[in-house]
Amino acid sequence: MTDFQTSLIAAAGVFVAGVFVYNKWQEHKAKKSVERAFASEHDDVLMRAEEPGFDATLDEPAIHVPTDTATARAEPSFTLGDLPMVDAGSGAYGRPPHEDTVAPSLVADDVQHAAPAPAPAPVPPASTASADEPVTPAAPAAAAPAVEPVAAPAAAAASSAAGVATAAAVPAANPAPVSAPAPAPAPAVQAPTPIPAAAAMAPSEQATALVDPLIDCLLPLEMAAPMRGEKLLPALQKLRLVGNKPVHYVGLAVSGEWEPIRHGIVYTKLQGGVQLASRTTALNELEYSELVTRLRTVADEIGAEPQIPDMMEVMAEARNLHRFVAAHDAQLGVNLAANGAPWDVTTLVGALEKQGFDLRPDGRFVKGDGEGGQLFTLSTNVTPAEETTARLTLLLDVPCVAPARDGFGAMIACARSLVQRLDAIIVDDYNQPLSDASIAEIAGQVKEFYADMEVSDIPAGSTRALRLFN
Repeated sequence: MTDFQTSLIAAAGVFVAGVFVYNKWQEHKAKKSVERAFASEHDDVLMRAEEPGFDATLDEPAIHVPTDTATARAEPSFTLGDLPMVDAGSGAYGRPPHEDTVAPSLVADDVQHAAPAPAPAPVPPASTASADEPVTPAAPAAAAPAVEPVAAPAAAAASSAAGVATAAAVPAANPAPVSAPAPAPAPAVQAPTPIPAAAAMAPSEQATALVDPLIDCLLPLEMAAPMRGEKLLPALQKLRLVGNKPVHYVGLAVSGEWEPIRHGIVYTKLQGGVQLASRTTALNELEYSELVTRLRTVADEIGAEPQIPDMMEVMAEARNLHRFVAAHDAQLGVNLAANGAPWDVTTLVGALEKQGFDLRPDGRFVKGDGEGGQLFTLSTNVTPAEETTARLTLLLDVPCVAPARDGFGAMIACARSLVQRLDAIIVDDYNQPLSDASIAEIAGQVKEFYADMEVSDIPAGSTRALRLFN
């Protein structure tokens, strides 16, 4: 090790030692400073028994009143009665026995919780005052509370021989408890009103609506013996859907009528039906093969023999029906464009609900027909997160509304009403204004459309149409 390295080590040691000593010195100075700040060199006047005004034999200091009225000063005196009771009736800070009883008062709950009311100043008992003795003034009375109590204590005044007025507080009777208002009766829960058309349908009509020879592929099931509905339903529930095509069943009751399968009814024959087409696709070969396999399993479970139609014939019927559905899948829409600033969505929702629209979970507004169905819908064309919109779209699903409802006329009437309310204009999909002549022309085309569906034995708004265009 060289001399230079030794010198560096020694210098480092001296530096570390200096820092340590400096820190200790700073700690010592800080300690002394704190001791001086909190030290007290004054005598405790309460511990000096030789001073006048202090009686060592008493628990409390005695205040000596000088007899010289010329030099005596009248100091205000305070008692516990001048301090608010912070325990709110718990008893932890109860009033001393010598204090006068004060009658309770009934005030508003929010005032009682906001701030405790100050207790009234105590009044010294009646006594004969000498002219030579000074009278110690009482503390000033607290200001009256802003809220007047319902029940105030009665006070009786009496005067002494020297004319010093005294007041004795008389406890008032306990106020009558205030009874809480009876809760309002809960509104009665009403059951949903059934659709009159469905409620008025006979069992045979309901059976035809479920298994329709025009739009369903019929699947007869020959039963080995009559069976009750409660034994059939668990097995039939296993085959209710093939792809997106529903499967329904009806049974021949002992009364001789076809009806939907119900509990408590004995059936001698069954007939299933799978819908041949929907709004999107027709029944295909893969779905039909799956149907046949699952139907045989269900038939074995209930002891029946299914009659399976030829696949080629079924596929041809399914394609023909789907062509009809695609040709008559018509939806008419009119748009309302704002003339000025965009509409606030929150305000718009309230206005549309007053107009008779029902807001659905998907954000669409539906205008009902008064019997459980819908006439047309309305869209704000914005996501729920957006706050404004400048365009509304009213949409009529033409094949799903019966001609008697006049869905197109009702939609145009609603659009014209909204034009007046919202300061808007009726436009088409290309943002071109729709004239009255154009609207009348479209109304004529709608009538022709309804007539074409009627000729095809699938009237608009009928059960068949609702099943196909669902």
